[in-house]
Amino acid sequence: MDPFTLIQTVTLILAFYMAWNIGANDVANAMGTSVGSKALTLKRAVFLAAILEFSGAFLVGSNVSETIQKGIIDPHIFQSDPMIFVLGMMGSLLATGALLQLASYFGLPISTTHAIVGAVIGFGAVVGGVNAIYWNELAWITSSWILSPFLSGIISYAIFSIIQRKILFALDPIAAAQRVAPYFVFFCFAIITLSMLFHGLNLNLSTVDSLLISGCVGLSAALASKLVVRRIAEPTLQLADGFHPYQAVSLQKALHHLQRVHISNRNEEYSREISKILTQVENLNETVKKSAPFTQSTQHYHGVEKIFITMQILSACLVAFAHGANDVANAIGPAAAVFGVLKTQTISASSTVPTWLLALGGGGIIIGLATWGWRVIETVGKKITELTPTRGFAAEFGAATTILLASKLGLPISTTHALIGAVLGVGMARGLKALNLQMLKEIVISWIVTIPLCALFSIIAFYLLKLFFT
Repeated sequence: MDPFTLIQTVTLILAFYMAWNIGANDVANAMGTSVGSKALTLKRAVFLAAILEFSGAFLVGSNVSETIQKGIIDPHIFQSDPMIFVLGMMGSLLATGALLQLASYFGLPISTTHAIVGAVIGFGAVVGGVNAIYWNELAWITSSWILSPFLSGIISYAIFSIIQRKILFALDPIAAAQRVAPYFVFFCFAIITLSMLFHGLNLNLSTVDSLLISGCVGLSAALASKLVVRRIAEPTLQLADGFHPYQAVSLQKALHHLQRVHISNRNEEYSREISKILTQVENLNETVKKSAPFTQSTQHYHGVEKIFITMQILSACLVAFAHGANDVANAIGPAAAVFGVLKTQTISASSTVPTWLLALGGGGIIIGLATWGWRVIETVGKKITELTPTRGFAAEFGAATTILLASKLGLPISTTHALIGAVLGVGMARGLKALNLQMLKEIVISWIVTIPLCALFSIIAFYLLKLFFT
């Protein structure tokens, strides 16, 4: 086998290895919340993600191969010896794949984009020195570690708080869900469509056209959702003795406030009056607890979650399609660049991605998801905070909105960071105790070490490949 053929073969193996690890680690961004909320079983999530991730990668993943021309390192340092660039890209694939596999083994979601960036920085610094690195670009990328989860967390916190106030705490949760859900569907589909148009599909549409298309998609989905939610037949909640479970919850809160007033009061006359009121409220609270139909109320909450199950599945499918379109570039982009250099013996500003290479990347993602994807899905969906369809929907909504805003503003964005931040925001809406702080600590540490560790792996891989091929 001649050296060029050997390099091409090894590059394809490394690209497939990288795609496999993207499927094992990064696809949890799209499906982790749906599995955690039990909107989808793991098998169904893998099946849906496989179809949509492959479709996104194969149909609209051709605008890739921009790793080197994004301004991370100076491309002129490779013009004198393009083969150094080839070995560097191969080393980046090997290093990133190895780091992703290590993270997936421990169930830690990390950013494949940041891992590739770290790998490119590693071999770029070795070849051209630290001055060859565009440090301003690296500073932007680092800023997304804070910006992405913070913004998506705020949005998800706000969305789930609205769901709590307008639906879950309503006197008739089913009626409230039927009334409010279409609005959420509109904004969800409009924002996710905008996210795909701006961040994934790259159809070169104007902002006005993108807004019109997204508005039409959102309106169509909202009208369809009105018909769907009306078909959910739930018995009307019969109030026993005029009491409602929400009234019992409110009365319990009032009791706590009265107890605080009684403890802090220093006026003896007022203290006696408060004691009388406190005794009356305590007795009333016990009566309401016994009379309120908590079982029926729980059934109503189940009905609300049923409404959000369909919404969450649809949003997860759209996120998976966009993810396949975007992140397949992390695997096949460097491979396409290598093939371009081998063909022309020069470093081009961009390189054409053949269809069969898109299929290779999409297939690798599917196999990675099917074999090891459950590890990170379990972390995102179950180990950070307990998720239900309403909470999972709020998380996906927050993540999709963050991806759109950051993309439109030209800010570096990580789907992984945005999704984890969104799940964190939903957990915060339920209180700090609802969060697994130890798991969050491990995830944040893995984010911090991603770029330097992948840079180190890339340097080692670069020298090993250079030793083997020269």
